[in-house]
Amino acid sequence: MFDVFLSPAAWLGALVIFALRVGDMSLDTLRLLFVVRGRKGVAWMLGFCQSVIFVIAITSVLQNLDNPLNIIGYAAGFATGNVVGMLIEERLAIGHVKVSIVSSGRGPALSQALREAGFAVTEIPARGKDGMVSMLSVSVKRKDVARVEGIVREMDVEAFVIAEDVRPLRRGFWRA
Repeated sequence: MFDVFLSPAAWLGALVIFALRVGDMSLDTLRLLFVVRGRKGVAWMLGFCQSVIFVIAITSVLQNLDNPLNIIGYAAGFATGNVVGMLIEERLAIGHVKVSIVSSGRGPALSQALREAGFAVTEIPARGKDGMVSMLSVSVKRKDVARVEGIVREMDVEAFVIAEDVRPLRRGFWRA
């Protein structure tokens, strides 16, 4: 049993299975992103490729159950693929985000700075626990969230900021 750990072929097989699972799970993470965003064609294509890779990987494991390295490679590839998929998804920054900003004293100046940076801002007067506040709603592409956050941080370090994924349905201003 332990002689398997000395065999280069056993290690190579486990490494191939690991790589297949990293690819499979990375595609799975991206596929799920596109499903949530309503991108049917891309989700179909990713799902097809993911399924082919999965079948090859699981077949390799099941045909060689006497090699525990294959099982370890499979599990490690699954876990690593999740993280790799998340990193790819962060880099792609696909989709739109609604950023809500609550500012107790700098709302008008903050909305002006955001508009000057090219973002559409909706201002809503609101009441917070300590009195009147400005609530700003800014809908941006995900790749622009860091810029919006930087402007807010620069203008009002006390502002409360949240972001949530949205799916635009109709009209409005979206920064090109």
